[in-house]
Amino acid sequence: MWAENGICELTPNSEIQNRIHALKKEMAEADIHFSIIMGNVDLFYFSGTAQRGLLVVPLEGDPLLLVERDQDRARRESPLPVTPISSQRDVGSILAERGILRGRGAMELDILPVSTYNRLLGILGVDSCTDLSPLVRAVRMIKSEFEITQMKRSGEIMDAVFFRAGEVIKEGMREIDVEAELTAEGRRHGHQGLLRMRGFNAEMMCLYVISGQAGTIPTAVDVTIAGLGVTPALPQGSSFKVIQRDQAIILDYGAGYNGYITDETRAFVIGTISEKFERSHEVAREIIEETAVFAREGTESTRIFEHALSRARDAGLEEHFMGYGKGKVSFVGHGLGLELNEMPVITPRHPQILKEGMVFALEPKFVFPGEGSIGVEADFIVRKERLERITSHPLDLFRL
Repeated sequence: MWAENGICELTPNSEIQNRIHALKKEMAEADIHFSIIMGNVDLFYFSGTAQRGLLVVPLEGDPLLLVERDQDRARRESPLPVTPISSQRDVGSILAERGILRGRGAMELDILPVSTYNRLLGILGVDSCTDLSPLVRAVRMIKSEFEITQMKRSGEIMDAVFFRAGEVIKEGMREIDVEAELTAEGRRHGHQGLLRMRGFNAEMMCLYVISGQAGTIPTAVDVTIAGLGVTPALPQGSSFKVIQRDQAIILDYGAGYNGYITDETRAFVIGTISEKFERSHEVAREIIEETAVFAREGTESTRIFEHALSRARDAGLEEHFMGYGKGKVSFVGHGLGLELNEMPVITPRHPQILKEGMVFALEPKFVFPGEGSIGVEADFIVRKERLERITSHPLDLFRL
């Protein structure tokens, strides 16, 4: 097997066929006759490989995997037949010969550069293509048991790093030193090395170690607790700040296995923290535990947000919930999968009925200007009768 050479398990042919079938169903409902997929994540999802090329899915007929580089590796990784191309210029003639360029086409317009889109239109000889991305995100939102297995293995990496954190964090260490130790721990357990997000300028570190006032600094990144970072070029993440006693320490970690991401947060303290921080952490933990009791397939996602906000309001913490002032974010959870910002989003603005197979992170957090931040985050699989946690690490406030 290819996996015997040090690579994670390959995506089974049955998975690929089910995904393509689901996409074709969405295409038929949207009156789309052929789709062209080029984004690495979507290409991997629908073909099992992320080698340079594109996947063409006609509404009628078999998909066509066109690979420029590396064709041999693509053949090892994908169960689909590989058609070699020397460059994108070959695509138009190949598709025309097979009669695919008929009717309405679609591409991933939320991630495709305008120059690439325009070049492909010229190659294909078509005037325009509609946006494929909403269909792709809808298909990817429901995870198969194969995908859930990958996410649970990602969760095992998460557990290993959080259990190790209590041994690593020491007074006087810099945030970035803790990050370095724990990032190495994750890699030793098979972390894939990076996280993917969807969107223009979407960037995210694998691990954020944030202590004290560094957890209160707002930035352009749409997260509650971003950290100071080490440079304005990447204004987020761990910094050179020295970890001190009696300050909340936040570890926000994204594990990744075989493409699949888990994302959780834990809070630590060396010594003690104020009653306000203690109470805020307890409210955050209770929000997660209470949500796990009532949410399941059929629950509307806005109910989860409303419950979290109500609990924060009842505790007198609404002003600090999910950020402070202009640093507030409008969600309390987000979908997970091959990307860190998948559907569903747990927000009051976008109602979504939970379905079995959805996976999301719930992250109630609180920010206190000039003092620090605290909170917790846990990942859940939606089941028919319950929410199932992905990891086993406790949601406690850890005292070192």
